[in-house]
Amino acid sequence: MALDPLIPSVVRLKFQRALKLHYLAWIDGDLIKAGELVALTALELALNDRYGGQVAGRPKKKLKSGQAPSLTDKPPQRSFAALLKHMVDGDGLTDADIPMIARCGGTAVGQLTGTTKPTLADRRNGLAHGDPFDGLPTSGLIELVRDLIDFAYRDYTKEGRALGIVSHDTLPSVSG
Repeated sequence: MALDPLIPSVVRLKFQRALKLHYLAWIDGDLIKAGELVALTALELALNDRYGGQVAGRPKKKLKSGQAPSLTDKPPQRSFAALLKHMVDGDGLTDADIPMIARCGGTAVGQLTGTTKPTLADRRNGLAHGDPFDGLPTSGLIELVRDLIDFAYRDYTKEGRALGIVSHDTLPSVSG
């Protein structure tokens, strides 16, 4: 279930935390929902990294009419739903590209585009904002998240392998 070692460690470590919570849920089932939330936040982090510059966002602070953003302003905030939809519309993701779906059947693309409810963004929002009625685990969610992160980084990891890099942690440091 681990992510490719060429995926940046900030994403891998967050996903590993989600896996750890899932493993601990064998002892205490209440941890499964926390694991799902961490997995979805790892996915959002990965999508912001890979697609953030390609998806329009809203500024984190409201600018006055005619005011230009300054260099110290935080980058625009992109919605998780827009990032998920971009995987399909902008990067060409199909169900055939998701190993879990290809192996087991079914569909997941609708949970990214919004045609199937609840979407992954709906699930994340419900978990983050304390949905009082969502107590059961979502079957296959952590595996789907792993496959989506792998898809988002597929070109990145392919380039790393072509350069002979075996782990993101062993990238040469850049000195200025």
